[in-house]
Amino acid sequence: MDEIDRALDAVGPRLKRLRQQRDTTLTALAEQTGISASTLSRLEAGLRRPTLEQLLPLARAHGVTLDELVDAPPTGDPRVNLRPIACRDGATIIPLTRRPGGIQAYKFVLPAGDAEPDPRTHEGHDWVYVLNGTLRLVLGEHDLVLGPGEAAEFDTRTPHWFGATGAEPVEFLSLVGRQGERAHVRVASRPVAAG
Repeated sequence: MDEIDRALDAVGPRLKRLRQQRDTTLTALAEQTGISASTLSRLEAGLRRPTLEQLLPLARAHGVTLDELVDAPPTGDPRVNLRPIACRDGATIIPLTRRPGGIQAYKFVLPAGDAEPDPRTHEGHDWVYVLNGTLRLVLGEHDLVLGPGEAAEFDTRTPHWFGATGAEPVEFLSLVGRQGERAHVRVASRPVAAG
């Protein structure tokens, strides 16, 4: 068996592990990628070899690069390969972490405008930090406006929605983890100078 065969044979178990780490069902992944649940099941079981047309949407859905998905040899480059994801509503999401599972970091850029809030829920915990512009956060019965340097932390099972306010886009960072995983900010205390 040559190196290419070994790499392709390892893709199935890696796909299954990535999906399980994200706590996603085959049905949900099928909806996200456009690949049938039965095909995904066969790919994960190693009963079918993946094609490039299947690997690209799977890598995007799992938030990993194609190199990571097929276990390409490491290049030694520690930089995260930023690949923006354009959304239908004009928003851009930039994944900032490349490992599956655990707390994930994203940069969001939301376009200016007065979109109608459409609160959603999902399992997990979110911490957001506004970089530029003003962010409207509808969280349960609260309607908040956050400016640069402000942060919010909340349980994502509470209905929530993000939008830009004003005439300019808003940029913010988001750390999202499974339920119970929270962002912990630690500040070292400084000794008080004797005067």
